[in-house]
Amino acid sequence: QVQLVESGGGVVQAGGSLRLSCIASRTLFSNNSMGWHRQAPGKQRELVAMINSAGNTGYEDSVKGRFTVSRDNAKNAVYLQMNSLKPEDTGVYYCNRAWATKKDYWGQGTQVTVSS
Repeated sequence: QVQLVESGGGVVQAGGSLRLSCIASRTLFSNNSMGWHRQAPGKQRELVAMINSAGNTGYEDSVKGRFTVSRDNAKNAVYLQMNSLKPEDTGVYYCNRAWATKKDYWGQGTQVTVSS
């Protein structure tokens, strides 16, 4: 059974920090590159951070230096530490395989709202 449960979102002022967590089912998590995807209001969902099974990471340009993705393979968990948040970081954040498409299963996501 596929499972994705995101948590940790909230409302924060610009410059603040949040840490997102995701628990995934083993079948989805194991040996896959995992990612955090963001859907801003009125925009398409986009991949903002990814990490492969070896721990190598990649970031979308707008979050480089501010966001850090990590994973705990023993817990099937993925995390996103977000610092120096900006209003443009507002959106619903989803975790999934890094290359997941619209046709894949998606969890509920977690809302992040950054006020100016």
